[in-house]
Amino acid sequence: MYAPERRQEILRLAREAGRIDVLSLADRFQVTAETVRRDLKALDRAGLVRRVHGGAIPAGRLDFEPDLTERETTAADEKDRIADAALAELPDGGSVVLDAGSTVARLAAAIPVDAALTVVTHALPVAARLADHTGIDLHLVGGRVRHRTRAAVDAWALRAYAEIRADVLFLATNGFTATGGLTTPDLAEAAVKRAAVAAARRVVLLADSAKAGQEHFARFGSFADVDLLITDTGLDPAHKTAIEAAGTEVVLV
Repeated sequence: MYAPERRQEILRLAREAGRIDVLSLADRFQVTAETVRRDLKALDRAGLVRRVHGGAIPAGRLDFEPDLTERETTAADEKDRIADAALAELPDGGSVVLDAGSTVARLAAAIPVDAALTVVTHALPVAARLADHTGIDLHLVGGRVRHRTRAAVDAWALRAYAEIRADVLFLATNGFTATGGLTTPDLAEAAVKRAAVAAARRVVLLADSAKAGQEHFARFGSFADVDLLITDTGLDPAHKTAIEAAGTEVVLV
């Protein structure tokens, strides 16, 4: 297969899957990883893909943000397993911040009705799931609500998080890499996530493995900020090794 034919096929795969990685492409086309990197570089220069850590995504997808309904149905089994594992990280009678995200919302739904916790959240779906838990002291952070995520952002939310110090933050992200850190498409969402990280003594990141290697416009933290990543067994061993080298514990479920 000539290089132009291979690059056309790489572009097709990227558009179908939403993301491609160097090692899988090298195996598929029986070429070296360096050859694939040159192909991706050429496609990136042509404006057809965007390079991300370990691979590429179609042009125009770098800052794509699916709406809440789509995120709820994506990787549902993996998110349920992650949420179940996260229950063990809840402090007995302590305080937690629950970030805006579909996996964190699943954790909220799994918290027992008789749990005794102080919960702070800027996510309307999370608050709705916990509103009838009489043992939970629920604090809803205010601000401008983004329709796509149903999360409060901007100055009110930032001020609220500046006033607290919680035991644990359960954090969500749209993408993560060991070197690029944690990213999301929206700057306002990123600012609130950054404030939430600063408001907690311990940070637990809940993210399915499909988000590994993805990078978005707004960076809000690094793995130096994360004590524990709970993800699914689909995480590439290379990603796991690199994240652990950054000092973060990784649990695969």
